Amino acid sequence: MVCLKRVVDYNVRVRLKPDGSGVVLDGVKMSINPFDEIALEEALRLKERGLAEEVIVVSLGTTESQQQLRTGLAMGADRAVLIESAAAQEPLTVARALLAIVEREQPGLVMLGKQAIDADNNQTAQMLAALWGRPQATFVSKLELDGETAVAIREVDAGLEVIEVDLPAVISSDLRLNEPRYVKLPEIMKAKKKPLDVIPLEDLSVEVSKQFDVRTTAAPPAREKGIVVENGAALVAELGRRGLVHG
Repeated sequence: MVCLKRVVDYNVRVRLKPDGSGVVLDGVKMSINPFDEIALEEALRLKERGLAEEVIVVSLGTTESQQQLRTGLAMGADRAVLIESAAAQEPLTVARALLAIVEREQPGLVMLGKQAIDADNNQTAQMLAALWGRPQATFVSKLELDGETAVAIREVDAGLEVIEVDLPAVISSDLRLNEPRYVKLPEIMKAKKKPLDVIPLEDLSVEVSKQFDVRTTAAPPAREKGIVVENGAALVAELGRRGLVHG
């Protein structure tokens, strides 16, 4: 089971609303969250190697999220499930909803991106694993399955970390896990005939909680113009003036 999120395409220049209430979405190209797309690619490769029987893509969002699910089906997923919600939900509610689908489908592995490029929360995978009571391996850059276990390699500050987890488990993908495939027109046409179930969030009987409010959204401050110094002594003097070096 692979979880996909609908986000503003990473090639689009994000614009803020004049009132600071969020980003402009009208008429903006939307895509699968890139990290989720990497997770889907890895799941498809596992299936192609005979290590999985079926790949299901799941998303929580509005009706428009069917577009991203159809893209997932075109990439090679077998069927899709949309948890329909008119309002955007926080990670904990999303994790609870995904858990409800996990309990219905009983997947041997759940994969999703390490974070979404819109909110950058990096929370949903960890929350889902905790609610499910199953192991997790996050920020995975290489994945191997061996029977009832998965061996994941993570890039950490000191080098590479190898984690072995029992299946079922939750895996979140890093950027270097793979390069997603290009979807061709015949696959897009075939995807239209693949099953896509729509389940209202209310029908899952999960707790919908709101833990924080976004009061305003603002662009980062512009960087100050740099200066050119004549030599090392001038550089040290300038850093001392700014309180960045002492002595």
